[in-house]
Amino acid sequence: MSTRGTWFMRDRPVVIWLMAALLVSLVHPFFGYSRWLMVHLVVLGAVTHAAMVWSVHFSEALLKTRAGFEERRLQTIRLSVFQAGVALVLVGVPTSVPVLTMIGGTLISGAVLWHAVMLVRRLKAALPGRFRVTVRYYILAALLLPVGATFGILLAAGHDHAAGASDSRHAQLLVAHTMVNLLGWVGLTILGTLVTLWPTMLRTRMAASAESASQRALPVLAAGVALVVTSPFLDQPLVGAIGIGLYLAGTLWVYRPILTAARQRPPYAFPTLSVGAGLLWLPVGLLLMAWSLGARGSWEAIADNYGALTTIFVVGFALQVLLGALSYLLPVVIGGGPSVVRAGMVELERWGTARVAVANLGLALCLLPVPSLVRVVLSVLTLAALATSIPLVFRGIRASVAAKRAKEAAADPTAAPGDTRLSKEQVAARTAESQSQTWSRPQLVAGVAIIAVGATLGVGLDPSAAGLTVASGATPAAAAVTPTGQTTTVKVTMQDMRFTPDTVDVPLGNRLVIEVQNTDAGDVHDLVLASGERSGRITPGGSGRLEVEVVRSSIEGWCSVVGHRQMGMLFTVNAIGSPASGSTSSDDPAAGHTGATHEATGHGTPAGSGPSPEIDFMAKWGAGSAAYDPLLPPLTDERVRRITLTVREVALEVAPGVTQTRWTYNGSSIAPTLHGRVGDTFEVTLVNQGSMGHSIDFHASELAPQGPMRTIQPGESLVYRFTAKRSGIWMYHCSTMPMSSHIAAGMAGAVVIEPDGLPAVDRTYVLAQSEIYLGAPGGPVDADKVAAEQPDAVVFNGHANQYVDHPLEARVGERVRIWVLDIGPNRPTSFHVVGGQFDTVYKEGTYLLKDGRGALDPPGTRTGGSQALDLAAAQGGFVELSFPEPGRYPLVSHIMVDAERGARGFIEVSG
Repeated sequence: MSTRGTWFMRDRPVVIWLMAALLVSLVHPFFGYSRWLMVHLVVLGAVTHAAMVWSVHFSEALLKTRAGFEERRLQTIRLSVFQAGVALVLVGVPTSVPVLTMIGGTLISGAVLWHAVMLVRRLKAALPGRFRVTVRYYILAALLLPVGATFGILLAAGHDHAAGASDSRHAQLLVAHTMVNLLGWVGLTILGTLVTLWPTMLRTRMAASAESASQRALPVLAAGVALVVTSPFLDQPLVGAIGIGLYLAGTLWVYRPILTAARQRPPYAFPTLSVGAGLLWLPVGLLLMAWSLGARGSWEAIADNYGALTTIFVVGFALQVLLGALSYLLPVVIGGGPSVVRAGMVELERWGTARVAVANLGLALCLLPVPSLVRVVLSVLTLAALATSIPLVFRGIRASVAAKRAKEAAADPTAAPGDTRLSKEQVAARTAESQSQTWSRPQLVAGVAIIAVGATLGVGLDPSAAGLTVASGATPAAAAVTPTGQTTTVKVTMQDMRFTPDTVDVPLGNRLVIEVQNTDAGDVHDLVLASGERSGRITPGGSGRLEVEVVRSSIEGWCSVVGHRQMGMLFTVNAIGSPASGSTSSDDPAAGHTGATHEATGHGTPAGSGPSPEIDFMAKWGAGSAAYDPLLPPLTDERVRRITLTVREVALEVAPGVTQTRWTYNGSSIAPTLHGRVGDTFEVTLVNQGSMGHSIDFHASELAPQGPMRTIQPGESLVYRFTAKRSGIWMYHCSTMPMSSHIAAGMAGAVVIEPDGLPAVDRTYVLAQSEIYLGAPGGPVDADKVAAEQPDAVVFNGHANQYVDHPLEARVGERVRIWVLDIGPNRPTSFHVVGGQFDTVYKEGTYLLKDGRGALDPPGTRTGGSQALDLAAAQGGFVELSFPEPGRYPLVSHIMVDAERGARGFIEVSG
């Protein structure tokens, strides 16, 4: 087979899947299934394809079976069946088409079982020899993948939501699915391969104990996988932890000859550095998984905090081993001798040390509780370091092919004079360059520097989250205070929106040290002093420290997380003996102004950024602006509805020319509208990419709130599952305190659950009324205004007057249904269409009027009508009407002060 043909069948699909994963990462988190897709593109697409190809190659080499034992045509068919199955799964799960997922999973399982059968036949046909145990690793791994695929099919088909099934069933299936695939299929394949491949990559001798170590470790590894996979169904996390311990012991057993080879010749270039780094991450992931199984209170808690584990096993371990092994093997499969291989290695090993350093340092820091913007920057750098391997693969293949052709041309006297292949001198130069590619101290320093610059950039984007202080000046009287040289140290805890103690007495002139600990169960807090000192954001269980070099006057303090100060998180430093003229206590106007400024800029906005902007309610939205789509999303056929809601802080234009930093689910000024039927199951994945704790509460669910409605911190996620049992338009919102500020900031939306037998209409719209509370220009919600119930605007679907310039549409005679939800958090509404009359009104689960049939109408007559739908905060319903003639019909809240400050729009009716 030609070089190109071998490359196409063997490894091109691996690179294609990796490129697809890279493309998906570019839209993450804008696409709800991006994380799931990235994991499966890497593990199911790239890693599994590579494992199927190279396990055959190594089996033939170790067993010395004849090349024609199995026709290449059959191998190609098997790989094609596998690729078709992967494609169907990658389409079926995000589109919620279980039949596609089932067919795809069946094709994958069939292809891998076929692969296992051929490995068994090779093993039986081979003569006795060394390292037959490696093939047994491959066989056992291949037998485990269909088990994991079955669990995946059940998850996708919603069998974890069968009648009577609890939410723990989903978590149990998820743990079993991931562990059998990652530890069984991927882990066993890699461990079985590297015992022999690793010394070859290092170009050193294999340890004498390599084969015996593999033989002894295999049953230990198998027992570990068995315990981990069965523990969820036994509802025994401790059994799973024991299984992880066994697997770790087996892994370390396999690592003994691997470490021996590394001591003989340490990793020196990108392939061995990348594989070595991947091998270091596997024990880290196993230890973290064992801790999760032992420390978490439930399977749901384990599954909801799978992000770090998935990252370690998939990115840290599997992906790095794959990239390193491919970088070594691809030039080898092209062939042509050592000089050709080294010519390709020149490209594949470029900046190898720096790439590995950036990827692993960035990954390690991302797993730590760093500020969210630091994590975003480091994630981009890590992704870039890993993604660089893809173009280098193509460059390396091209260089190897060119070198091979040059070598053939040198031996061919008939080569054309104009041949553009590499000359012998060029091949020699590339060979010399490759031999010089070793572990590089300057590259390591460069990699560390890149990560340091990235972390600094992230801190610069959000200095308050990193605890940086902004100094403020002192009054002349305070500046005259003489330091005493004494230190006062106090310990302060933060819990339940209170500092304990909330007041401390400090002698004037003393140095003050405040040791702060967050003992809250779910909220991030901080302590900010009016003199400029900040503790930085402290996650639950964390601690911080503030130092005031000289206490020159009394000082006000507070938690700067938006809304927490209004909830009572206040702190006071009383300076004993402080002169009244230098006081900055709560009675000092200057101190009060300073505190208000810091509160308005609680996310690190520079002080003095100005008062709230004024909204011009007569201003027009620009021609290029787009309104929030008011159409109700169509009702689809699936009964398990999977949605990802990603929390992001986004600067949005809430009125013409007026921008506010909104706290959003999926980036819009109000949350997406969800649509379903009675009996549908909603599986909502909440991902927090904000800078503080957030949560979600679905009024359409009936369940204990302590688990799914809990607050999660930046970088965490949870899965909220419920079955809709009653119809109506239901509110969902962030329930993290202060709830009023989180709702007012945009963290609320509607779930429409259609009642049985709801008649079809020509058009269906959804309007959610909420309030805007502006802080500093471009800043977040003003919690003081929320608490005082002083909105700057009242709006439909998150933007003031947007439907004045972008009206809803209808035609004369069409029947129009408008679902209305009052999000609040404070104001009621009285929804009215000027020039229209409602003949159907549905409120809070019941019809107040249906098809114009009034309570006093004689039989056969329909003269009833309605002019307004009144709703308190969190209430909803719908109205129906038709329009008699063309025109622009205003839709308003008939609480007219609210209509005049943004709660209005038009329905454009054409003939």
